[in-house]
Amino acid sequence: PEYNVNYISGCMSLRPPQKRSLKILDAILDELDLKKEQDLERALETVHDLFPTCINFERDFMSLTFALATGVGKTRLMGAFITYLYTQKGIKNFFIVAPNLTIYNKLMKDLGDPSSEKYVFRGIGCFSQVPPNLITGENYRERGFTYGFSDVTINVFNISKFNREIGTIRNLSEYLGTSYFEFLSSQKDLVVIMDESHHYRADRGMAAINELKPVLGLELTATPQVEQGARTVKFKNVVYEYPLSSAIKDGYAKIPFAMTRRDIADYNLSKDE
Repeated sequence: PEYNVNYISGCMSLRPPQKRSLKILDAILDELDLKKEQDLERALETVHDLFPTCINFERDFMSLTFALATGVGKTRLMGAFITYLYTQKGIKNFFIVAPNLTIYNKLMKDLGDPSSEKYVFRGIGCFSQVPPNLITGENYRERGFTYGFSDVTINVFNISKFNREIGTIRNLSEYLGTSYFEFLSSQKDLVVIMDESHHYRADRGMAAINELKPVLGLELTATPQVEQGARTVKFKNVVYEYPLSSAIKDGYAKIPFAMTRRDIADYNLSKDE
């Protein structure tokens, strides 16, 4: 019970925008239960009343976007979300989607390697002796859900591998007695965390994630929009936005500079251009 928002924020040294994000999740889940077959219409109405920027979950489950500028610390916020959901809501199963191989490798290290300098659960008592089990795109066929001693299991997948191996993921596993996909979807407390989700919102992997029927989706991105041809389509499920301008002002991001080629052909441009 001591693992409230303030306690977790203190233990993890959360920055104000990270703490604000955690408070928002806490406020929403004070009003709604996490369960399969959620009444999405009622849930959306509740979330919209609290945070009017959220007008559509855009999923077959309750999905919320936290739009935080790059450099604020989205991986640490993931760790805070996991800690909060485990200690306050009894959630034990997490599925994290990475947008590319670089971030995938970083997430595996930051979430699963206690010796790493950036290990996000350092200082969290409930994970100090027994860290969460980490299942990855490399070991899911061997380890399944039978690996480790922790109550909490974090599955980390690179979206391209998830797309490529969706057939294999659906195949029978001798370790599970069912497929990895079916095992995941049968968990009554599965939470999906989507890192930089604007990169793969249109991928077929997102349709498969709908089939997992998680109780909650959390999207973390610095760019809450997708490009569709010449159109820019904003996310409709944003509950909190902390833009680059705020991150620069608060000292979390460096001031960007515009660079040009030294020998750029500027004879067709006006002086101002």
